[in-house]
Amino acid sequence: MTTIGFIGAGRIGGTLAQLAIENGYDVVVSNSRGPETLTDLVQQLGDRARAATPAEAAEAGDIVVVTIPTKNVPDVPVQPLAGKVVIDTNNYYPQRDGQIEALDNESSTVSELLQTRLPESHVVKAFNNIMFSDLGSQGVPAGTPGRRALSIAGDSADAKSTVAQLIEQFGFDVVDAGELAEGWRFQRDEPAYVQPYDADGMRAALAQAVRYRDR
Repeated sequence: MTTIGFIGAGRIGGTLAQLAIENGYDVVVSNSRGPETLTDLVQQLGDRARAATPAEAAEAGDIVVVTIPTKNVPDVPVQPLAGKVVIDTNNYYPQRDGQIEALDNESSTVSELLQTRLPESHVVKAFNNIMFSDLGSQGVPAGTPGRRALSIAGDSADAKSTVAQLIEQFGFDVVDAGELAEGWRFQRDEPAYVQPYDADGMRAALAQAVRYRDR
């Protein structure tokens, strides 16, 4: 794996792209407005980065990060992502995304919606429960006492292993929350959301999660 594609180039996407380059990867960044709007970001990232369309970023990436508003999931290209590991950083904010019935009634989760969109891809939920500023500044070497932990969820053990290795490279411990359907445990407003826990603290926070409907 040498190239990471990005569908979405906001604060989380830009920060992850910087971390990827610092760890030896090439990156291809994209957004909904066109490659020409990413000139400043590419200049900031340097020679290992280039801008493209979402379909081109999906095609180029050995692993692809989808980091967009949840309302835009129907626009994610499908065919170029077939068979690939896809990292979903998304969170549902009704005030931004509008009301999405399957999320409102909790019959699905954000990442399950993306998995439905991408039936031949291996979606892993990750990087959704950390602020971009912390993501870029709090990574430390493995074994550092109190090292911050990030959660993942997914239905493919191999895909989760790939993403876990990436997270470790970026300076964080990893706590596996289980299948993709368990991704709600570290979504917005849950105890595990954007809190700087170590691995034990993250496990405890995941166990304390309560469905919106049960509050």
